[in-house]
Amino acid sequence: MIKKVGNYFVVPLAICVTLYMALKPEQSINYADYSTEGLELDYNISKEMAFTEDASDDVNTSAELSNPFQSTHTYFPYLGKSYHGFKEALAFKESRGNYFTVNTLGYLGKYQFGAETLKMIGIYNPTQFLYNPELQEKAFLANAERNKWILRKDIKRFVGKKISGVEITESGILAAAHLAGPGSVKKFLRSYGGNNFSDAYGTTVRHYMKKFSGYDTSFIEADKKAKATL
Repeated sequence: MIKKVGNYFVVPLAICVTLYMALKPEQSINYADYSTEGLELDYNISKEMAFTEDASDDVNTSAELSNPFQSTHTYFPYLGKSYHGFKEALAFKESRGNYFTVNTLGYLGKYQFGAETLKMIGIYNPTQFLYNPELQEKAFLANAERNKWILRKDIKRFVGKKISGVEITESGILAAAHLAGPGSVKKFLRSYGGNNFSDAYGTTVRHYMKKFSGYDTSFIEADKKAKATL
C-alpha cells in the first residue's frame, strides 16, 4: 500500500522537475566579458603574400620543406607594409614561418640563422635557440638592428636610387643583409649591382632587395651592440 502511494508522488514530481528544467529561462550573456577592447590586435603581412596561387613559388628552397596538405590556394593574414609584415614575409620566404626547421646547410628556425650570426647577437646554444620561438623573434630584431647600424651610411646614400632596375629601399637593404650579410650588401650597392652575391641555393642580393622593398622598417633602431636576450 505504501509503495503504491509513493508512486503517486514520485511520477508527478519527476514530471514537474523535467518541465522546470526545460522551461527555465537561460542566463543572459554578458558580451562585455568577451570584449577585445584594449587588446593589441595587429596582423600585417604584405598584400602579395595574403593570397598566392601556388605557395611553392614563393618559398626559399633553402628551407627544404615538404607540405602534404598544400592546396592550390594558400591564404595568410594581411599584414600590410608594417614591420610585422616585413618580418613575417621574410620568414615565409625563409622557412614558411616554421620555428623548428633546419635546412640542409644547418641554418636554423623561422628566419634561418647560422650559428656564427647567432654568436654575434649573443646566442651560443643553437639547440636552445631552435626550440624557443620568443628568442628567435628577439634574434631577428637584434640582427636587423645590428645590420642597420653597419649599413647606416649606405642606407642614407642609396635609398631612393635605382640599381640594376631595382628601387633601393631600407627594407630591401635589411632583407638582403639578412640573406647575405651586410658586407655583401655594401658590395652590391657600391658596385651599382656589379657584385651580386648569391647564396648556396642561388638566391641573390638583388632578388631580396626587390622582393622586400617598400616595407616600413622605422621600428628597427640602428644598434651596433644589439643582442637577443630573454
